[in-house]
Amino acid sequence: MKNVQHKAALVTGGSRGIGAAIAKRLGRNGTHVAITYHTSAAQAEEVVHTIRESGVKAIAIRADSKDPQAVTAAVKQAYEYLGSLDILVNNAGIAVYKDFSLFTLEDFDQIVAVNVRAVFAGSLEAIKYMGQGGRIIHIGSCQAERNPFPGGSLYAMSKSALTGLTKGMARDLGPKGITVNVVHPGPVNTDMNPSDGVHSDDQRALLALRDYATTEDIASLVAFLASSESSNITGAGLVSDGGTSI
Repeated sequence: MKNVQHKAALVTGGSRGIGAAIAKRLGRNGTHVAITYHTSAAQAEEVVHTIRESGVKAIAIRADSKDPQAVTAAVKQAYEYLGSLDILVNNAGIAVYKDFSLFTLEDFDQIVAVNVRAVFAGSLEAIKYMGQGGRIIHIGSCQAERNPFPGGSLYAMSKSALTGLTKGMARDLGPKGITVNVVHPGPVNTDMNPSDGVHSDDQRALLALRDYATTEDIASLVAFLASSESSNITGAGLVSDGGTSI
């Protein structure tokens, strides 16, 4: 993926898990990287330090994804620090699991604010700075299409919304030479969903490959979509879920 050298990327929610792996992978490929974080300042600085070891620029920007103005400001700050913005990875997200009867309007507003509205707000700001060859990549979930366990109604809804948003954005931004795609991971070994967690055996039973993905598995797919190798792919939902949705 050497064709992303000297490009500039913003990865939201890049202080840990999938977001950190994506940010580091882009840095290793020669891309200058900004990440956002909300509360994990120390982890964010560790990620930035690792990225800078690859000889590229890196910065951590504090932004609460529930606040669209903070998201917009973070995109602008990333552009100003890096000097350009070619790649936006909308990774930041939350999950709220409850029996449907226990959900509240506050739960709905919160998950939509972070998982959908922040993606819209960040993308809307980012296209001000992107030109031909721009890349916008959303991180969805295999639960957008398959929801095998109870309690995930709102999470599934929010990730499913990204599919429609991706297709609409791809159609609108195609004439500008900007591609828009969404990656749908399945179970990934992170601190939020560890492969040895309470519900890991139930999730593993759904996998054709019988084991969790690593964060690098997802990062490698995002790195491909960020590169010119994917120039003819837009409006697509790419699934990397170990066969969960078969």
